[in-house]
Amino acid sequence: MAKTQKRVATVSRKTAETDIALSLAIDGRGVAKIDTGVAFFDHMLTLFAKHGLFDLTVKAKGDTDVDYHHTVEDVGLVLGQAFKEALGDKVGIKRYGFFLLPMDESLARIAIDVGGRPHLVYHAEAPTMFVRDFNIVLVKEFCRAFSNALGANLHVQLVYGEEPHHVAEAIFKCLARALDLATQIEPRAADLLPSTKGKI
Repeated sequence: MAKTQKRVATVSRKTAETDIALSLAIDGRGVAKIDTGVAFFDHMLTLFAKHGLFDLTVKAKGDTDVDYHHTVEDVGLVLGQAFKEALGDKVGIKRYGFFLLPMDESLARIAIDVGGRPHLVYHAEAPTMFVRDFNIVLVKEFCRAFSNALGANLHVQLVYGEEPHHVAEAIFKCLARALDLATQIEPRAADLLPSTKGKI
């Protein structure tokens, strides 16, 4: 029997560096309302929500006068926590997801296991790492924080790519698609935990 409860979460986190309020519906339609104070990051999170069909609202204030690091990292942490809470006991989910996504000259490949064991393998470097004043190295910091908070084994690879906007966009869209697959309910095992250990 398929699950009927809504898989939603609302998470807030306030530190000396950032103040974040986030709401998530996993089984959404891709509706996003994003305001982090970092325009390029807003664009990436909007793409993430759209292509994963997640409804996502993010309101973040951070010390962007210092740089964007704390904001990007902490949003990744809060988003990972929201997915963890929304997934609950993880009964019935497919658990694994992978996707290969092209974006013009860039190609991203991502595999994820929402199995409770956080680990990040990240191989994605472009010839130029800046989109205006946004260093796309921060995408790695976002992925690390997200993986740790969710408890996911996340492998991110840029197969190839040159233009940094396209590289970042390919990664965020690919992550969304892989995560959508991993969090879907498997109809054949909707009442089963996807693990032989008896716990995730």
